[in-house]
Amino acid sequence: MRDGTVDFETEEEERPLGPALWRGWNRVCPRCGSGPMLRGYLTVRDNCPVCGESLHHQRADDGPAYLTILIVGHLMAPVILWAFVEFRPDPAILATIFGIGTVALSLFLLPRLKGAMVALQWAKRMHGFGSGSGRG
Repeated sequence: MRDGTVDFETEEEERPLGPALWRGWNRVCPRCGSGPMLRGYLTVRDNCPVCGESLHHQRADDGPAYLTILIVGHLMAPVILWAFVEFRPDPAILATIFGIGTVALSLFLLPRLKGAMVALQWAKRMHGFGSGSGRG
């Protein structure tokens, strides 16, 4: 408070990025770390059931899918090349093994990256997560 006016920047709670991203990766509320962020596989809840933080502001859209494709492609492409050169398996076996591995890794990463993206938006006060968003 300066000269009778309220300084909103100093009175807002601090939102450290690292813990928020870790909580998002674990698919829990970026604010309290207790309540589940997702309802189902990829649907973000409107509010945290524990602390009441509004989560409906999120705009993850296609970002988590793009990141999943980027990560899975960069991990699997060199491994499939190495496996083909080193072991020379039948192409059908190679496609089956790496097809299953690619789908499994994608299914593992997608909800975690969505949680991390929502947490990033929350920590950086993006898309309505700013000072006016609050709980409820």
